[in-house]
Amino acid sequence: MSELHEALRGAVVATARELDVAGLMPNKSGNVSCRTRGGFLITPSGVPYRLLEPGQVVQVGAEGVVQAGGGRPSSEWRMHAALYAGRPDVHAIVHTHSPRATALACARRGIPAFHYMIALAGGPVRCVPYATFGSAELAANALRGLDGRRATLLANHGVVAVGSSLDRASAVATEVENLAQQYLELLAAGLEPAILEEEELARVIAKFVDCGRLDQP
Repeated sequence: MSELHEALRGAVVATARELDVAGLMPNKSGNVSCRTRGGFLITPSGVPYRLLEPGQVVQVGAEGVVQAGGGRPSSEWRMHAALYAGRPDVHAIVHTHSPRATALACARRGIPAFHYMIALAGGPVRCVPYATFGSAELAANALRGLDGRRATLLANHGVVAVGSSLDRASAVATEVENLAQQYLELLAAGLEPAILEEEELARVIAKFVDCGRLDQP
């Protein structure tokens, strides 16, 4: 195992554990991956994140062939493979079942641009149609939902967030959960949120790039 792969395995484990402790991956749900030359490293199927060790992280080739690791890759490996193939800018993927964002996904409702922090996701967060977990159809839906975005909701399922690094993908997933909570509280109060205009979102994105919170588009 190269030093780079060893470090990346550790980073995948650290990210999964942090999201688990934060409550974004309840009951072993969700998965984490990062791009490597010729494929990606992804969390294994069926291992509680508090018990996950770097050697259990699975190395998968671009075509889905397991190259190294201690078990089966996550059942969502097809989705990760499709996103890496379709989005050269993406180097890390976080898929969560965070409670509030997943509640919106189960209502098949996206998150509108009611708060400027949605700029971290690239704009309003879409909810894509339902497909069986682990399927090629779900992978294709996720790729469409992420067109021009860093996050999307999967109907009756959860959240996918992407980034140039594990830290950035994790930050997007965390912010989507924050926004989902705020949006649900507005709806519960019977209030209709005011929506920011596209021009303002573009200004916020530019300021986030300038201060280093986002990569250059």
